[in-house]
Amino acid sequence: MIRSSLIAAALATALALAGCGQSSTSNTAATTPDVLNFSILSAENQQSMAPLWQPLLDDLQKQTGLKVKPFFASNYTSLVEAMRFNQVQVGWFSAVPSIDAIDRANAKVLGRIISDDGTGGYQSILIVRKGSGITLEDVLKCGKRYDLGMGDPKSTSGTLAPEYYLFSPKGITPADCFKTVRSASHQANLGAVANGVVNIATNNTEGLLFASRKPQGRDIVSQVQTIWTSPPLPESAILARQDLDPAVLKKLTDFFVNYGKAPGAEGARERKVMAGLTYRGFAPADNTYLDSVRAMIDADALSDARRGGDPVKIAAAQKTLAEVEARLGPNAASAGAAAPALKP
Repeated sequence: MIRSSLIAAALATALALAGCGQSSTSNTAATTPDVLNFSILSAENQQSMAPLWQPLLDDLQKQTGLKVKPFFASNYTSLVEAMRFNQVQVGWFSAVPSIDAIDRANAKVLGRIISDDGTGGYQSILIVRKGSGITLEDVLKCGKRYDLGMGDPKSTSGTLAPEYYLFSPKGITPADCFKTVRSASHQANLGAVANGVVNIATNNTEGLLFASRKPQGRDIVSQVQTIWTSPPLPESAILARQDLDPAVLKKLTDFFVNYGKAPGAEGARERKVMAGLTYRGFAPADNTYLDSVRAMIDADALSDARRGGDPVKIAAAQKTLAEVEARLGPNAASAGAAAPALKP
């Protein structure tokens, strides 16, 4: 259900970008453009994010000798497609777009984000306007009584996590449950709940923290309350195209995993840059870092296959999910167990 809802958006963006660059979805001869475009996901608007990321990109250029430009897009699909068509070569992606970029855009994980609290995770949440009296029990009764704000279709915390952990296990399809369902950024959904435009919306713990840094944002956050919290989700990752020159990939990896760890005043300055992004730093990681989220996506695909009733597709989906859960080992989430419980 989650995966199939993304196809139309992906196709539309692919067609728009096809004329702008050459697709490269498999390893080719190592190559590096004169300028690397660094994609920044669209969880918030460009005006608020650009000044926070520019100091880090300036340091990236200075310390590696590479020329780097920021690349912003209005949605997650655009960022993935831009990497697929080599319009961007490196970037900051949340978990679901990271997996999409790995599978479709010849990307690999270079490192992962360390949260401001020192952990590597955050949580999806469901928010309502403070004083509304709306409880989680009310939400789950459905009845098309409320307007719901969901995240971008490719948002881990705005769409995948609430679908997987909250709605699907209870047999709830948001379009059938709520009066209206709209997709928007975390920032827009926060404001919509605070201002009574929607009754309920998805968001995440990092989004509320980010909004609370400014007086206006703190005022908006003070007007909402959380009625549901997901289990921890993997933080965002730094990805790069695999067909970049190996020496460039090493420079990029070394920069991120060491950023903020320099001694003295320089390290303090770098950590201040990271604090502006509500992060503490970066840690080494590879593609397996995202396996817990991949298991959620594959469990959803298995549920879709079971609803369709095609034995071949069911077997293929079971095999794919089993492979991911085998990598996760004893730490595997209950993805496989949850899949049979999802109702048509």
